[in-house]
Amino acid sequence: MYDQKTILKKIRTKWAGNTVHFAKETDSTNEWIKRLSQNGAPHGTLAVTEFQLAGKGRLGRSWQAGAGSSVMMSLLLRPDFEPQNASMLTLVMGVSVAQAIEKLGVDVSIKWPNDVVVSRKKICGILTEMRLDGMKIRDVIIGTGINVDQEYIAPELQDKATSLYLETGKHYERTDLISLVMEAFEENYEKFIQTCDLSEMLNEYNRLLANRDQQVRILDQKEPWEGTAMGINEQGELLVKDREDRIRTVRAGEVSVRGLYSYV
Repeated sequence: MYDQKTILKKIRTKWAGNTVHFAKETDSTNEWIKRLSQNGAPHGTLAVTEFQLAGKGRLGRSWQAGAGSSVMMSLLLRPDFEPQNASMLTLVMGVSVAQAIEKLGVDVSIKWPNDVVVSRKKICGILTEMRLDGMKIRDVIIGTGINVDQEYIAPELQDKATSLYLETGKHYERTDLISLVMEAFEENYEKFIQTCDLSEMLNEYNRLLANRDQQVRILDQKEPWEGTAMGINEQGELLVKDREDRIRTVRAGEVSVRGLYSYV
């Protein structure tokens, strides 16, 4: 069984995921948790579903997955730091998911900024949304979708996406994975709020970075360019050495980054 009771039974955190809402079906977990937030849901509330009717990813892309195959969840945060720091939470969740999957014994990495990849194919998508009250953060919602037991990936996505099952031939308890993600995120979030940057996670993120020391193509709308990814800085920007040996910073949300000959 995969429901509120079985998920809560595995949670071992102080606050992350201590309150769980579960539905067999919803529009999207991000939209659902926004409604829960309006009704006073506490910091750390987790919404989990089996099927999303209107799931969405970065840049408005849809996120669909068959029932029983994925983890689809959104976490509600009520931070008191400045709004400009919230975008880095996407990277905090990315590193947390990678650490959780690593604990399952799977070789995993991160394609900057927040795509968790196995065998250089995407296994997890993350969408962070922030809402403001004036100049203060009302809430931050981090939606996370992880491909766990899919046995089939559409042909047009097979070079870019995969699942834990397709890569290892093993089935995984989704409740275990949720628990591991919540543990890692709680620890990383508490590091993050001390500095409001990624300085405490820099070495760990760069260790997991699939693009590190790789040739990448920066898909800038004005003028695409190529270089070597060096790692990230404390703000989560990608440091890329261009053909003239200059180190340039690349911001998430402004451009996309691809491997020179592949997705990663």
